[in-house]
Amino acid sequence: MASITETIQVNEKRVACDGGNGPLGHPRIFLEIGAEGEVVCPYCSRQYILSGTEKTDAA
Repeated sequence: MASITETIQVNEKRVACDGGNGPLGHPRIFLEIGAEGEVVCPYCSRQYILSGTEKTDAA
C-alpha cells in the first residue's frame, strides 16, 4: 500500500477526491467514510478523516 500523502479532516461521511493539482490530478471519485472514521483515496493516497473521531481528537 502507498504511504499517506496528505491527511484532510472532513465533516461529511461522503467525500470527493480529484487529487488536487488541477489537470494533473486524477478522475474525481466519491469515497464513503465507514465506521473506522477514515478512508484513503486509491489513486493519490490522500487520507480523509471524519472530524470528531478518536483519530482527529488525538491529533
